[in-house]
Amino acid sequence: MEFKSNGKLLLTGEYLVLNGAKAMALPTRFGQSLIVDKTKKPIISWVSYDETNAIWFKEQFSISQVFSNTINPDNDVSERLIQIFKSIKKLNPKFLNSNFGYNIKTTQDFNRSWGLGTSSTLINNLASWANVNAYDLLELTFGGSGYDIACAQSDSAIIYQLEENKPNVTEVKFSPPFKDNIYFVYLNQKQNSRDGIKTYRAFKGDLLKPIKDINALTEALLTCCDLKSFEDLITTHEEIVAKIINQKPVKQRLFNDFDGAVKSLGAWGGDFVLVTANENPKDYFNSKGYNTVISFLDMIKA
Repeated sequence: MEFKSNGKLLLTGEYLVLNGAKAMALPTRFGQSLIVDKTKKPIISWVSYDETNAIWFKEQFSISQVFSNTINPDNDVSERLIQIFKSIKKLNPKFLNSNFGYNIKTTQDFNRSWGLGTSSTLINNLASWANVNAYDLLELTFGGSGYDIACAQSDSAIIYQLEENKPNVTEVKFSPPFKDNIYFVYLNQKQNSRDGIKTYRAFKGDLLKPIKDINALTEALLTCCDLKSFEDLITTHEEIVAKIINQKPVKQRLFNDFDGAVKSLGAWGGDFVLVTANENPKDYFNSKGYNTVISFLDMIKA
């Protein structure tokens, strides 16, 4: 059996999506696959390959030991996998009940440090295999708003909104006429979204107005037809979020001399940013030590 899930980028609504704001998210061409083969021994043999087809993780688990709490994992990845297996078991008591085992192979075609959804693509693939709700599994393991699960399952842009803590996902078309002017730049460090959420949760002000403003911005981006208007919208978005989390927008902090707009995607401080430019800005960002610059067409599943 083989399962595949898309990576993700959050274009609008970072942080505020947790409080019901409308967020636009984009599934990426990059993703992760999971291949499961049944074996006769009740053992899980797990191998994970990176984008260069090199093994970055390998482990064997006795299924009985996983659920009897007799395994003491000696690394964070094994510990997390055992937690995921136990969480799946809560959602589906029939999971791994037989005397069979499985050879499991995961392969991702993007660098794990990029923040495109190593965890969410894994959770969605495992949920598909185990026949459980991926949002419920995410909640029991990594947590978060769930927009990344929606991207894992969608082949087009989405509007994602939590309504009474339940995901409302609407597939939309986002292929603006100026998409050749949009690029994604990796900031050379992976950002832990849980740390960013903790900072956001510390905000004690009223969120009603910024949520309303972000909703309007998200809707406006869907019908935006020219680059200048797009740049104005994402710059305004940066200003709204900056006030809430008390941080400088990334352009002010790192790229103040850049002739174009720059917007954080997801948790501020790492992973990818979106930039706009009339010509390929690779030379500018390379000169500042940022060597991963990917075009809209190469990054986004449309």
